[in-house]
Amino acid sequence: MGVVRRIKRTLVGNPLTLEHQSHELIPKWKALAVLSSDALSSVAYATEEILIPLSLFAAGAVAWSLPIAFAVAALLVIITLSYRQTIDAYPNGGGAYTVAKENLGKKAGLVAGASLLIDYTLTVAVSVAAGVENFTSAFPGLAEHKVLIGAAVILFVMLMNLRGVKESASIFALPTYFFVLSIIALVVVGGFKLMMGYEIAKAPLVHEIYPEIPIFLLLRAFSSGCSALTGIEAISNGIPIFKQPAQKNAKITMVWMSGLLGFMFLGITFLAHVMGIVPHEGQTAVSLLASQVFGMNFMYYFVQISTALILFLAANTSYADFPRLASLLARDGYLPRQLGSIGDRLVFSNGIMGLSFAAIFLLILFGGVTHHLIPLYAVGVFLSFTLSQSGMIRHHLRLREKGWIRALIFNSIGALTTFVILLVIAITKFTSGAWIIVLLIPGLVWFFLQIKNHYLYVARRLGRLSGDHSLEVLPSFHTALVPVSNLHPGVLQALHYARSISQDVRACYVELGAEQTERLKEQWQKVVPEIPLVILPSPFRSVIEPVLDYIDQVKDEGSQKKLVTVIIPEFVTRKWYHQFLHNQTAFVLRAYLWLKPNTVVASVRYHI
Repeated sequence: MGVVRRIKRTLVGNPLTLEHQSHELIPKWKALAVLSSDALSSVAYATEEILIPLSLFAAGAVAWSLPIAFAVAALLVIITLSYRQTIDAYPNGGGAYTVAKENLGKKAGLVAGASLLIDYTLTVAVSVAAGVENFTSAFPGLAEHKVLIGAAVILFVMLMNLRGVKESASIFALPTYFFVLSIIALVVVGGFKLMMGYEIAKAPLVHEIYPEIPIFLLLRAFSSGCSALTGIEAISNGIPIFKQPAQKNAKITMVWMSGLLGFMFLGITFLAHVMGIVPHEGQTAVSLLASQVFGMNFMYYFVQISTALILFLAANTSYADFPRLASLLARDGYLPRQLGSIGDRLVFSNGIMGLSFAAIFLLILFGGVTHHLIPLYAVGVFLSFTLSQSGMIRHHLRLREKGWIRALIFNSIGALTTFVILLVIAITKFTSGAWIIVLLIPGLVWFFLQIKNHYLYVARRLGRLSGDHSLEVLPSFHTALVPVSNLHPGVLQALHYARSISQDVRACYVELGAEQTERLKEQWQKVVPEIPLVILPSPFRSVIEPVLDYIDQVKDEGSQKKLVTVIIPEFVTRKWYHQFLHNQTAFVLRAYLWLKPNTVVASVRYHI
């Protein structure tokens, strides 16, 4: 076993056969950790995102945070009920791409697919950036290294997911439940202290009085708070990873997730509302809240560390859904087919790695600042929500299955609500960065269509069979050409191979100096005089261009174009790193010949 393979087995694990696929399914309590960590973790920054635009307008404006939070919670209920209908209708996984494609058409499906791919990538970047910010709130000395820390976390999560769904679920379940426990403790203890009249900081303003603020600002704060709803569709997308009965287990898990999310989000926002919490540079809302409720003791650090961990691992929701969605698009011909391949550990390894490197790029591009990434976040989320719910309306009207009227009402409310929120987010956050997503989604759809057109073109070309392609033996017009730089055992080996496949064997040498050329000609006449050596002049000392020109010349000889096999002699050094000490002419020549028609390229390697 090679060194690379041994390292891979150590990090990722031994390969699994397809018979193990049923053993990789997970129960509800693990699925909650894998598929809900994104949604649950959003409570760590959703309240803060509401407070930031309000506090920038006026200190008293933060009083509006609680009504906004109730509006977001109502939206959570609507979307949860809507997606339960999707689980019923699509028990094999009803992601927005599948629902929109089947009910609204190919283009709508591609828009939904593009939105989700962007959303999943941003989920990884936002979650990790927010986790690093919570971590550096407790340990400020590490703040200057937050991009590096974030990249390391993404690579760790990637590695864990390459090990398989079941194993990653086991690793990530504990931090998820630690976080839920810490936030519930924060809300319960904070609420208890307020009721019992403990010494605890309270807002200087009376919160029953709401100052007048511009409606645009109110909508902007609401659209920021909608970041709490990202990731709630993941359960309906990930039904295939549940243990049986998968459909029932998915619906139960979705209720668990929504209940926990609603309680924690409203609880944090209520405490921040009463205590007048306003986040500032270097301190998140959760950090300020925990320090006031618990003080700077063990519980404060427990909240901060568990929050950082869940935010790091919230990215795992994307790792469950992004590769699966990419594989569906690849299967339909809209993404490279490599993304549809299942790896050694029964996961879509190429999709997992692609997601990781895209998220690291975003982290570097935006400096690891959550507030800069959030405006890009919600547009794709609510666009996919809207398309999915609209597709479900069409599904109910088309099939009219049992209970379709009740389901139609839920999905209609969901589609209308999410469409209105989509418009609000697109308008209020357009200049803050949402314009990037508005342009990126159609660009990605165009990219999908170009890939599809390429595959269709290749299929048409390869599918052409006519009388011109009969298998009768035709006269040979085949030349074997061996480019040489000098005469050594590797070249002789290549010449032997050339003579075994063609009667027209030629060697060519690019002349870079008269003395070297004469020396080679003398040696050639002594060793292989029966094979012609063609000297190619190169006044500008180019090695590749004279060879390419000579290949074209050989093809054009006679009345018919010839097939030319270019046999490249190479020597392989004993140590792999010794190869860097030698020129890479053979590699460059192969690259140039890659797109040349009627040219076969073969390498004959001589091991030293």
